[in-house]
Amino acid sequence: MAEDSSQEKTEEPTTKRKEKAREEGNVARSKELNTSAVLIVAAFSFIFFGPMLTRSFMAIMALCFSFDPRASWDDKIAGQYLNASLFEALLAISPILIMLIIVSLVAPISLGGWNFSTKALQPKGSRINPLSGIKRMFSLNALVELAKSWAKVIIVCGVAVLVLIGLKNDFLSMVFQPTENAIAHAAKIIAWSFLLIASSTVIIAIVDIPFQVYSHAKKLRMTMQEIKDEYKNTEGKPEVKAKVRQLQREMANRRMMKDVPEADVIITNPTHYAVALKYKPHEMPAPIMVAKGADHVAFKIIEIGEEYKIPVLQIPALARSIYHNTEIGAEIPEGLYIAVAQVLAYIYQIDQWKRGQAQEPPRKPDYPIPDDLRADE
Repeated sequence: MAEDSSQEKTEEPTTKRKEKAREEGNVARSKELNTSAVLIVAAFSFIFFGPMLTRSFMAIMALCFSFDPRASWDDKIAGQYLNASLFEALLAISPILIMLIIVSLVAPISLGGWNFSTKALQPKGSRINPLSGIKRMFSLNALVELAKSWAKVIIVCGVAVLVLIGLKNDFLSMVFQPTENAIAHAAKIIAWSFLLIASSTVIIAIVDIPFQVYSHAKKLRMTMQEIKDEYKNTEGKPEVKAKVRQLQREMANRRMMKDVPEADVIITNPTHYAVALKYKPHEMPAPIMVAKGADHVAFKIIEIGEEYKIPVLQIPALARSIYHNTEIGAEIPEGLYIAVAQVLAYIYQIDQWKRGQAQEPPRKPDYPIPDDLRADE
């Protein structure tokens, strides 16, 4: 059924809709959170590894400004100085690079969780469609992104100005310091200034995260018609489900009818219910029900029982009780042990009487059935 575009998407997304969105790579993400996390971790890394980084670069400067004069005309010696400087610089910044790689991997999954989707990598025509592009340009999301960009510029620039004004005396004092002390002092100022300015991006992230969560949830909302269509596609049409259930019942009945010849006795209502019981004293702790049925199924069970000469007894109350309280292939309830034992004993006595080995047993008028196991018509 085609979706009615006039319907509003007011319903919460179903589990299937959420799973499909994740498969397509459509999860809540915040670029501002990623940017803020990377900048703050980078600032802390510079503060923590700053002294080591300063010493390394001072060593590089000392090496490069006090080199062998032969390096001026010998390319091999100059190359050795260059290689040594590059190795020292890489060794100095490697801890910071490792920290940035880790945070760049962890920060994106902190909102929306880990999700790898190959469908998100597939090309889509809507991405290069001019009409879709114009629509995105004038969407609410585009306006929010524009507002965030201006907010970032204003906040970051404002914090940067405040930091520079506050550290003005520190910058001026470096003029009177020895070179090594001035370099260390400058590195410290730069690192802490970087941290303060980077921390200002947290304000944007705090605002952006709820918006991205809300925007993602709104995008996944569904109309009532979409929910109905999804339910039909998932569960199947009612008429198809009814046909499947009918076929399943027919298959189960066929399997059940094959077990009727193994029964020791069939107890009937006699017109509405029939249950077939089997009991092997040395193989099972209690009698089990191999088949049960109502109406025409009951008549079929009785017909098969008569064909295989299985005793058929009309005990309405017991038949109803067993039918309603026992599943096919399961043991009868403990409360019916005595009643069924008396039935089996009666069947045994009838068999002995037919063989001329005993007198004809009297038929019991009633069998003990607990009140909680009794069943009405």
